[in-house]
Amino acid sequence: MPSLAPVPVLREGEGEPLVLLHCLGVDHHFWDFTAPLQSGFAIYRYDLPGHGTSAVPNTGYDILDLSDQLAAILRGQNITRANIAGISLGGLIAQDFAARHPDLVSRLILIDTTPRYTEALRTMWAQRAATARAQGVATMIDSLLPIWFSADAIENDIDGVRYVRAALAGCNGEGYALACEALARADLRELAPRIKAPTLVICGDDDIPSFLDAARWLGDTIAGAELSWLSGARHASVLEKPQDAVGLMRAFLSKSP
Repeated sequence: MPSLAPVPVLREGEGEPLVLLHCLGVDHHFWDFTAPLQSGFAIYRYDLPGHGTSAVPNTGYDILDLSDQLAAILRGQNITRANIAGISLGGLIAQDFAARHPDLVSRLILIDTTPRYTEALRTMWAQRAATARAQGVATMIDSLLPIWFSADAIENDIDGVRYVRAALAGCNGEGYALACEALARADLRELAPRIKAPTLVICGDDDIPSFLDAARWLGDTIAGAELSWLSGARHASVLEKPQDAVGLMRAFLSKSP
């Protein structure tokens, strides 16, 4: 099992801990839109391996390793129980962590994520890893943005689009490729029934079909899970509809046990 290097952790706000896990190719700034939640929660963010300021691992890793890294971060921050929210790659980490460490998770938010990619998408991850290594992540920006955002969001160059474009342009090719390979290997379907925390599944209703199917599957498989759709949004749904996303997150996290 690889040993992932320690990463800097940013803490903002006061209240019950809320850990935010970003997606592939970006960094902790993905979650800047959640600033309004700092009035009720202590928000913790960090860059996943090979992203942002975090070191690129010298070997491959799996989702379990990222889940173990999250457990180490909570220990380092003296957090005994936290709310966990993750999107896409971050959502897989959140699923694994909630299933393996149920005593550490108060509430769980899974955003535009899946427990396992389809065979076609697993092939796609291999292709993206190869492109990232050979040509760099920036060469894929024009093809990735329409997957992340609606045509209107791209045409209007909303804040989220500008952020993702800049983040992908600066993303390390090897760091991106290693994450692609971890995603291709992931299969968390057996873990979902073990998730005991109250769970909210959020998905853009214009995401690709496999993510729509995954959102429904997670909603049906995790006991008591709620499913909410962000209208007109694609894979980066919470960046496309940040106010709606903050509203959903606050309402869910503020519910009485």
